[in-house]
Amino acid sequence: MTRRGRGGFTLIELMVVLTVVGLLLSVAVPRYFNSVQRSKENVLRANLAATRDAIDKFAGDNGRFPDSIVQLVEGRYLRAVPVDPITDSSATWTLIPSQRSDRPGAASDLRSGAQGQASDGSRYADW
Repeated sequence: MTRRGRGGFTLIELMVVLTVVGLLLSVAVPRYFNSVQRSKENVLRANLAATRDAIDKFAGDNGRFPDSIVQLVEGRYLRAVPVDPITDSSATWTLIPSQRSDRPGAASDLRSGAQGQASDGSRYADW
């Protein structure tokens, strides 16, 4: 029994393997990017909740709302100004002024300064 050719893969076998790998990637990559976006949205929700809680604690302790997010850090209600994960910046927060006359101040709430819509269809600026 003699061997006719060298051992190895044929061009057809390599093409089949590359096609299968390409199909698997075409399914996996979109799911990966969607999960990254959803995780950023979850971090944004957590940052908003923690900062709003700090604003309420500041108002309870001082009888007024803070003038800026930096006051929350200076008063040790937050360790640092949180980063908006959608914009990758801590300077894009939008402060909502207080409408309450019993607790004056500049910031009774805050919103994300990110443009666009979340995966659930809502706007980031409305959170």
